[in-house]
Amino acid sequence: MTRSIFCALGAIAALVVPSALAGPAPPGATARCRDGTYSFSQHRSGTCSHHGGVAVWLAGGAPASGGSPAGTPAQPPSVGSTVPLGATTRTSDCRRGQEPDRRCSPGAYYSGLTTAVICSSTFRTATIRDVPESVKFAVEREYGMAARGYGYTIEIDHIVPLELGGSNAIANLFPEPGSGPDNYHVKDRLENRAHDVVCAGQLSLHTAQAAMATDWEALYRRLFGVTPTS
Repeated sequence: MTRSIFCALGAIAALVVPSALAGPAPPGATARCRDGTYSFSQHRSGTCSHHGGVAVWLAGGAPASGGSPAGTPAQPPSVGSTVPLGATTRTSDCRRGQEPDRRCSPGAYYSGLTTAVICSSTFRTATIRDVPESVKFAVEREYGMAARGYGYTIEIDHIVPLELGGSNAIANLFPEPGSGPDNYHVKDRLENRAHDVVCAGQLSLHTAQAAMATDWEALYRRLFGVTPTS
C-alpha cells in the first residue's frame, strides 16, 4: 500500500513543468522545451521532439574557462554578410514543388558562419533565426500563395539550413509542404545529418551548402543511402 502511494506521488511529480518553478535552469540543461521541461541532450537532433520542440537553447553544462554559467542563453555569433548561391531572376510566379524554384530562391549563406563556428559546442541556431512574418508573407506571394499563416501544412523553410550557416535572407527561403513525399520533416533529418557529417570532416561546408541549394533530395540519397521518404 505504502509503495503504491509513493509510486503515485512519483508519477504526479513527473508531471510538474520545471519552468513553472522559481530559479534558473538546472545545471547541465542544454535546452528549454516549449512545454516548459528541460533537455540535457548533447546533440541537437531530436531535442525536445516529444515536448513541442525547442523554445530556447542554453549554454548548459559546466562553463568553460571564462564562459557563461550553466543555464545562460547562448550568445549569437557574428554572421557576417549574406552570400547568394545564385542570381534571383524572378520575384513572382515561382514554381512550387519539393525543391525551391532557383530562379526565385537560389539559396544563400552567411559568410561569418564558418565550419569552426557552426561546429562549436556553443553554436545554437535559435540565436540566429530571424525571419519576420512580413518576409514569410513575401515568400508566399512570390510562390503564388495567399499571404497568411498555414500552420503545420506549410513551412517557410531555409534552403541552406541554419545548421549549415544558412542566411535568413528571402533568397534562402521557400514554402515547403508539411506532408506528402519529401516534406520539411524529411529535410529536417537531412539537415541534422549534414551538419554532423560536415563537423566530422567528411564533407566540406561549401559542398553541403551548394548541394542543399541545388538538389537536397540527391544529398539525402548520398548521406542516407535511400530515397527521401516521409
